[in-house]
Amino acid sequence: MENRKTSKIKLFLTFVLYLIFPAAILFISGNWFWIQGWVFSIWFLGLCYTTIIYLYRYDPALLEERYKQPGSEGERGWDRYFLYLLLPSFMIWIVIMPLDAERFAWTTNFPVWLETVGLILLTGSGFFLFRSYQDNTFVSPLVRIQSERDQQVISTGVYGFVRHPMYLGGILLFLGAPLLLGSVYGLVIGIFLSLLFVGRIFGEEKMLVEELEGYTDYKKKVRYRLIPHVW
Repeated sequence: MENRKTSKIKLFLTFVLYLIFPAAILFISGNWFWIQGWVFSIWFLGLCYTTIIYLYRYDPALLEERYKQPGSEGERGWDRYFLYLLLPSFMIWIVIMPLDAERFAWTTNFPVWLETVGLILLTGSGFFLFRSYQDNTFVSPLVRIQSERDQQVISTGVYGFVRHPMYLGGILLFLGAPLLLGSVYGLVIGIFLSLLFVGRIFGEEKMLVEELEGYTDYKKKVRYRLIPHVW
C-alpha cells in the first residue's frame, strides 16, 4: 500500500484532472452560460468528487486499484485493446457533444422532454456508479482477477440487482448526457460506447466463471447482466 503523502498527491492531481472535462465542454461549446452544460458539469464533478473522497476515506485499497494502468499485472490481453478503443472514443464523445448541441447547432429543435429524460438517466447513472464503488471493493477498471487482494464474489447491494451495475451506470451516462445536452451525434457515439461495454461483459464473465470461485453460483442467483427480466 502506498504511503499517505503519495496518496494525497494522487488525490490532488485527480481532482485537477476531473476539472478538465466540464471545463472543456463549456469551452468547446463557446457559451459559458450554457445551462445544460453547467447542469452536466455539476453532476459530473459532484459524482467524481464524492466518489473519490469516499474511497480515500473508507476504501483506499480500491482507490489504489482504480489508478492501475492498462497492461498491469493480471489484466487480460484483449482488455488492453478494449481500453485503447474506449478512451479515445470517450474523448471524441466529450468533444462532439458541445460542438453539436451548442457551438454549431447541428442538432436543432431538440425537445425539452428528451433533455428531462437525459437528466433522469444521469440520476440513475450516478446512483449505480457510486453504489458499485460502495458495495464492491474489487471493482477494478481492468479485467483481471485481484489474487493479491483475495478477490471474492460480491452479491449484495446493487450486485443483487444486476451482475454489472457499474456498466449499467456507465451506459446510463453515455445515453443520458447527450440527451440532456441535446446532441444526436453524441447519442450515436454514446450507443457505440455502450456496445463496447456489452462486448466487454462477455469476456469478463468468461474469466470470472473460469477463475473466480463462486461466480457460477452467483450467476444462478442474479440472472441478469444489465436489465432485469431482459438481459
